[in-house]
Amino acid sequence: MNYHARWVVPVTSPPLRDATVSVDGPRITYVGSRGSAPGGESLDLEDSVLLPGLVNAHTHLELTPMRGFLEGVPFVDWIRTLTRARAEVLSNDALLDGARWGLAEGLAAGVTTYADTSASGVVLRALGEMGVRGIMYQEVFGPSPEQHDASLAGLRAAVDSLRPLETPLTRLGISPHAVYTVHEDLLIDTAAYAIAERLPMAMHLAESDAEIAFLREGEGPFADGLRARGIAVHRRSHSPVHLLVELRVVLAHPLLIHCVKVDATDIEFIAENHCPVAHCPASNAKLGHGIAPLRQLLDAGVVVGLGTDSVASNNRMDLLAEARLALLLQDAKCGSPSALSAHDALALATIGGARALGLNDRVGSLEVGKDADLVAFSLADAASTPAYDPVTTTVCALAGGAGRALLVTIAGVERVRDGRVLGFDASGVAARVQASADALAAWRMDQSRH
Repeated sequence: MNYHARWVVPVTSPPLRDATVSVDGPRITYVGSRGSAPGGESLDLEDSVLLPGLVNAHTHLELTPMRGFLEGVPFVDWIRTLTRARAEVLSNDALLDGARWGLAEGLAAGVTTYADTSASGVVLRALGEMGVRGIMYQEVFGPSPEQHDASLAGLRAAVDSLRPLETPLTRLGISPHAVYTVHEDLLIDTAAYAIAERLPMAMHLAESDAEIAFLREGEGPFADGLRARGIAVHRRSHSPVHLLVELRVVLAHPLLIHCVKVDATDIEFIAENHCPVAHCPASNAKLGHGIAPLRQLLDAGVVVGLGTDSVASNNRMDLLAEARLALLLQDAKCGSPSALSAHDALALATIGGARALGLNDRVGSLEVGKDADLVAFSLADAASTPAYDPVTTTVCALAGGAGRALLVTIAGVERVRDGRVLGFDASGVAARVQASADALAAWRMDQSRH
């Protein structure tokens, strides 16, 4: 199949005007001018931009029913309320439907690869059902040393039960949630388990001031919450990054999610230990954490991908919007209109994310021999005319709703055509997700009465 477009943007090489991407089975076989394209069946995408499929480096797809559920809530209260509500209201079936809906939303916005952190484990099934590419990191918790054995055994059991659900497109990983929810001994042994079993690992890190206070001073709301549960808390390290180095957890090269509260030594350690970072600008802003030092991370040679985080902390599954926000916030933070370019931002949403997940040999750019994960967006909308530079137009004009995909393929298989996710029961899943949202609203109202 030959896909023709006004613009083809390979990402790792300059954009091509009036160009073609040819696909044979799951692979790309040609990227170049339309006039030199091989013969065969063709689809003319006309006035569009054709890109590699977008890579979402951090999500919580099962939390999709919680969109808008916790608006304006301080972070520590946000986490505690989310955790309780999920446990008390949302069944695994409800979480599975949430993941399906989040994936459908992401597909329609051109996302073909997902790095998802899941407490329930249902997301791996959803990834397989929806025919997308991705890694699901099974979460583990246990802030008390007494929880160590049970938490580690539970993680091993979950991994053993989920591994049969892996597919050629999907993989299982593990995620010790964060330094304030996982005791040091459990963190060490989880990292050792990841290395021994060759499981990719991810964890939330250096996200909030409360996390820094917890480690550096043994104080703050996280420390208070643990002490209220009878769990001892003490000063542990200069920073979350320093702690991972001291415990040698960095040997697992975990994907570090957020990294908002990092200093120069943290960035140096992240780079030296080859730990990729998932940058989530919308979530970081919405929860009041601040703006991560993205420019400094990139300048230090850290591999960075973009993540939306959950819609509970973002409200959208729109990676182009995330790229635009990353660009604007970094320019604002650095006081320069050139701190991050549109080309940089698009790279973060494609090849950067692929590198962060160790998938760059297969996806993230349009190159002969790579898997045919493609997305096309129309340039015919008023918001994208005129288009001087296809990359700037894609990041800065198509983001925020205009960027509904004309076409999405994953390993050569069409998953979206004209903005519609193929083979997906949108109305049925939407109704069930709304029912979950209604149950959450009723739960919150009941809580407010007590």
